[in-house]
Amino acid sequence: MATADDRMTADTAYRLACEGTALLWRGDYQGARQLLGAMARRADRGPRRPRGRRAPAASPAEAFHQHRQAQSRRARVLGMLLVPLDGDYGVPLRRAPDVRQACAEAYGPAEGPSVTSLRELLGLIGAHEWRTKGVAVPALGGDRIHPHYGVFSPVRGEYVDLVAEAPLPGDSSLAYDIGTGTGVLAAVLARRGVGRVVATDQDPRALACARENIARLGLAGRVDVVREDLFPGGRAPLVVCNPPWVPARPTSPVEYAVYDPGGRMLHGFLDSLAGHLAPGGEGWLILSDLAEHLGLRPRDELQAAFDAAGLKVVDRLDTRPVHRRATDPDDPLHEARAAEVTSLWRLAAR
Repeated sequence: MATADDRMTADTAYRLACEGTALLWRGDYQGARQLLGAMARRADRGPRRPRGRRAPAASPAEAFHQHRQAQSRRARVLGMLLVPLDGDYGVPLRRAPDVRQACAEAYGPAEGPSVTSLRELLGLIGAHEWRTKGVAVPALGGDRIHPHYGVFSPVRGEYVDLVAEAPLPGDSSLAYDIGTGTGVLAAVLARRGVGRVVATDQDPRALACARENIARLGLAGRVDVVREDLFPGGRAPLVVCNPPWVPARPTSPVEYAVYDPGGRMLHGFLDSLAGHLAPGGEGWLILSDLAEHLGLRPRDELQAAFDAAGLKVVDRLDTRPVHRRATDPDDPLHEARAAEVTSLWRLAAR
């Protein structure tokens, strides 16, 4: 580890970080932010290729893995710039903001002086702002969902809208929301008139987040948030699940909502769904087909999984994502993102 301050140049900092040397910042906090930005610009340039030599065209799957590797390298290098934290998560640097609450929300009670990467600290600050301000959800009449650190925010509202628009089964007395996260889908179901919703998750952060949101929305009497890997006991007329949609390894807590190695949650949900549906009940699977466009999942795999689980398709509702990267031609995965469709599959036992 080396000590760094405002006298260190961005080129020197970037070279040391690439070599694996951690840099403990002792200068002005805003100077550290500027240095991190300069290091990020160098990381984004990527390796230089010999003049006149073009990179060979990559398949969608190769492009995805190259993109993930580049993201991992970038995170590793930028994570080398460290800032100190004192015994109560204060940052003992000039012009540093008060980050004590943001750190406590993410790390729990302080246990003495420590260090953290500036990149991670900025992420904690952003997560604290999301948690404080919340995300307006049109399907909830504009009411806000407040995501906690490490819990996926419902900023991609297309999947929420699908659950708000799909026709409820004739018996709407009970529904299960599998992998509830922030609790947004459980709240939408309750607001639509489902008598009781059991929302499950296995992540303590998600459970705390969902309970807080459900209570804030005045739905605690109709939504039970319980810790389960997937299903609670018993059967329900409606079972809803929005699993991670990309079968790849996550690298941070929040990525568990997007990346699921081998599609474990997807297949776990489908394989056990029929046994948790009440007679005449429906299972709603909300899933993006991005993995298919990336070549990470064969197009016929999903239908084969339905068949193997003893399920039939009652109907399918489709929508296209409207997030910024879907229309960004400079995104490395633009072709796949531009073709992406998110679907709500209405499934029933055969």
